[in-house]
Amino acid sequence: MPRTLVFLALCALATSTTAAAVSAERQTELRDLVHQDCGACHGMRLTGGLGPALTSQALQGKSHDFLFVTISEGRPGTPMPPWRTQLTEQEINWIVDYLKTPEESP
Repeated sequence: MPRTLVFLALCALATSTTAAAVSAERQTELRDLVHQDCGACHGMRLTGGLGPALTSQALQGKSHDFLFVTISEGRPGTPMPPWRTQLTEQEINWIVDYLKTPEESP
């Protein structure tokens, strides 16, 4: 099987397991966190404020990995804090997927 197909299959598997690894109850909590905590700097509708917009349209050119590292490690020299001590990798992956999915994005 060509490497590209294997890579795509692994990416699909990783994405599907992310949702499964985060319970429905925790997903609700994470949605609230995005709108309340992230919204404090990125605007209550996440259309921008102190920080840039976090709508799916605004994030189109950003890779999953870039957004994961930004949430996990923060952005040095900016007010963006690291969230790695408050969120698991699965939760950060879920947030990235949530923000990048047009029908889910605020």
